[in-house]
Amino acid sequence: MAAAREIKAREVVEPGDDDAVELAKRHLVQPWPYAGSVGAEARALIGEGEDIYITDASGKRLIDGPAGMWCINVGHRREELARVMYDQAMALSYNTPWYTMNAPSAELARRIADAAPGDLSHTFFTTGGSSAVETALRFMQFYNNVRGRPEKKLIISRGGAYHGSTYLSASLNGRPRDRHWMDGADELVIKLSSPDPFRRPKEMSIDAFTDFLVDQFRDTVARVGAGRIGAFVGEPVQASGGVVVPPDGYLKRIREICRENEILYVSDEVVTGFGRLGHLFASGDVFGLDPDMITFAKGVTSGYFPLGGVIISERLLEELRRSNHPDALFGHGLTYTSHPIGCAVALKNLDLLEEGVLQHAREIAPYFQARLKTLEELPLVGEVRGAGLMACVECVADRESKDPLQLDKDVGKRIDAHCHELGLLVRPLINMCVMSPPLIISREQIDDMVAILREGISRTMDDLRKEGVWRG
Repeated sequence: MAAAREIKAREVVEPGDDDAVELAKRHLVQPWPYAGSVGAEARALIGEGEDIYITDASGKRLIDGPAGMWCINVGHRREELARVMYDQAMALSYNTPWYTMNAPSAELARRIADAAPGDLSHTFFTTGGSSAVETALRFMQFYNNVRGRPEKKLIISRGGAYHGSTYLSASLNGRPRDRHWMDGADELVIKLSSPDPFRRPKEMSIDAFTDFLVDQFRDTVARVGAGRIGAFVGEPVQASGGVVVPPDGYLKRIREICRENEILYVSDEVVTGFGRLGHLFASGDVFGLDPDMITFAKGVTSGYFPLGGVIISERLLEELRRSNHPDALFGHGLTYTSHPIGCAVALKNLDLLEEGVLQHAREIAPYFQARLKTLEELPLVGEVRGAGLMACVECVADRESKDPLQLDKDVGKRIDAHCHELGLLVRPLINMCVMSPPLIISREQIDDMVAILREGISRTMDDLRKEGVWRG
């Protein structure tokens, strides 16, 4: 492996090279930029990764708290995955999916079908999570057109949701800041309340909150009309919304209402799939659901290659095959659908997950959650919540009012900056810090992560007090 690392193209800009920063400022458009800096900014330069660690441009080694973007599930620098990429590229680097196919995609589809809940038996492969959700929505539209229900196209989403950055998928997003300056297909989307127990009315019990959420869904179906609603799209755990874990039983009750009204239930497992909650799919194994479709990405290749997909119910496909429109064309596809390298990497990644990583994740998750929960001792922390190996530390100015620190919207960034200095990369979300490390993390590494996060929050509290913006 060391020899392989030495073989680098001469034109590659080395990590830590000041040229990379200047090149980025002059030529690179970063994702999610602000207008005042778009096309003129450089972000933290990362040079290498190994195990649960990454190394920045200065040579500082950091715990990769977000696992890249919820995705480096089996850890950095896995030679098995790198070798598969090389071997598959040397065998077949690409084939057009329009009129040819490859063996890795067929085998991967079979293994996914074996692991998926209910009658989810067929997979359409995409390039990532956004295109997976987009595909699910376009399939819903096609399905209802073929079945003679062209008016059954509305989509129900929720506050706090994040489903992607393509036009339809982004239209489902329920975080206001995502949509303030962006257009969307608002005429197609109905947004309901976030299933966030922490933000429920103060006097409302969890059971009453669950009933409220379910009644809101049922009343919306009755008011709008089931004949106009095509799909409900929901993350089992709202990831980018702040790791919102819904109340027990809520998702199953929503599923039943969908079934009663022929509304397709799309479970967005782009984050929770492939091990984040200790199982290949959380929908069935954790939440007892049998969705009509599951979308996935990220952990399917542990971030080593862009790949996503939609798993579709056998029932839906049978209904299309039995329809009176056998010549109706599902006019949807991507240049990199069923990419042979991506599918080959996913197969090896599945081997790694099933040969011990999933078991380890299930065993260590309670320790991960318990250690992070100790951060609630800090007065700035309103709640620590999570499931499996994903968690959120939500900071508040006042625990009684749960004020999300409106006086300082960069609390998460402040904590991340201190943690970076101490050896931990954090995912900051306004007043929240999200942690979703590689699934191979050990108890000792969890202790290190929590100790750094505690110190980073403590330093932030000191900063806020000195600046007079917080009195906690």
